[in-house]
Amino acid sequence: MFIPHPNLSDEVNANIVQAEIEGGVSLGDLPPSTVLEIQTQHHRYTAVFLGESQALISGHPEYCPEPVLVAIAGSTWGGSMLKLRYIGRGMHLEFCHPEYRTPIVTSRIQEVRERIHLGFESSSSTNDSLNSAPPVSRESTPAPSMLARGTFSKPS
Repeated sequence: MFIPHPNLSDEVNANIVQAEIEGGVSLGDLPPSTVLEIQTQHHRYTAVFLGESQALISGHPEYCPEPVLVAIAGSTWGGSMLKLRYIGRGMHLEFCHPEYRTPIVTSRIQEVRERIHLGFESSSSTNDSLNSAPPVSRESTPAPSMLARGTFSKPS
């Protein structure tokens, strides 16, 4: 159970509780190559997590129409307080783009899903038509919402 921190405002404590209720994903819990679909109020982003805070992100017609390497800072409630390396529903994703001096902040995140790849790719090292099969296409379907609980540390 969350105990409000006495040194934080009621608004900040309420945001922390809301983040726990809404859910999201901590980047520290993801293996590299995880593909996330992030639906905001205005755009659907695809982020291929590469490790640490780096990702290839696409989905915005101006900032990232094609995949671009960015550093995901985390999510914010719209102010200056940032939940580091976390992508949370109801929050705004903040990432550093190599071509812009200031961070990019998205509209409110509505959903975060991990894309699951189904199917198998087959390959053959022989030209024998009996032993070779055409490659099976890889389809992707979204998995259920990722509701990993975020962690906040209390200030000392």
